[in-house]
Amino acid sequence: MTEQDIQQEKKKPSPFNISDITLSIKQDLKKGVQQNTSNKNSQMIPDESFMFTGIEGFDALLSKGIPKGLNIILEGKSGAGKTIFALQLAIHHAQNKKKCLFISFEESEERLINHMETFGWNPKELIEQGYLIIKRYLSTDIYYEEDHDSGNVKAMMARNSDHVTLDLEPFIIGSEGLDPDIIIIDSLTSIASTFQGKEHNYRFYLERLFRFFEKIGSTNFLIYEPYSNGALQLETQCERFLSDGIIVLYNARHGNIRENAIEILKMRGAEHEKKIVAMKITSEGIKVYPEQEVFGEMEI
Repeated sequence: MTEQDIQQEKKKPSPFNISDITLSIKQDLKKGVQQNTSNKNSQMIPDESFMFTGIEGFDALLSKGIPKGLNIILEGKSGAGKTIFALQLAIHHAQNKKKCLFISFEESEERLINHMETFGWNPKELIEQGYLIIKRYLSTDIYYEEDHDSGNVKAMMARNSDHVTLDLEPFIIGSEGLDPDIIIIDSLTSIASTFQGKEHNYRFYLERLFRFFEKIGSTNFLIYEPYSNGALQLETQCERFLSDGIIVLYNARHGNIRENAIEILKMRGAEHEKKIVAMKITSEGIKVYPEQEVFGEMEI
């Protein structure tokens, strides 16, 4: 064999070696895993201007979370899980040493506490620590006075020089010394009933309420059950228009059974999935299944 033949043999590709290919694949996979882990870790870095609910599966529908300081409607018909969602959110944040104020116009404090305990939560300890406050009021306790000259409502104005601050009569949040991070109101439906026949007054009240929330910097969840008839449809449109976010919970009928589902209909300033996904109310609370979209003919 001449020297030229030897050089040509050296230039030929090496014989197929499965171990070399396997090693190369492993190296590529390892590199890919490292890159994916790096990307995942970068996405998990908390942004202090956003918050999560702590509800299993639901937060996966949000890219970075819910922007803090928003006014969010929890909308749904009876049995959809609105109050459970709100209580579970409050428990999660109270456990993380955030101050949560739950204002109920419907169920008593004792009943709400018992309700939470059935899910294995421990609200009494959080109440004793001051991270969870539950207050019940009657919708008839809401005070408002119509100004016939201007046509507006002097609704719950503060009894001081700052006319921007709401007194929230009879529950004066400022006097509680709470300075809440999260406020939950259950429900706007009860409040709306106080303004029945005075839709413009109700809108004025909501505008002032939301401005008050903006002033104290809390993130607010307001439970609402839409009316089944069209008589008070204006209120629903008003709330949807004024709110920053809308989370809709469904108790939908599929044939002879009912199924729970949830969607983020609107969330200003936040990227989120735009789909209706399955949800279950379990013995431990609400669980959301973000990959399980709800299809088929369902009566919502």
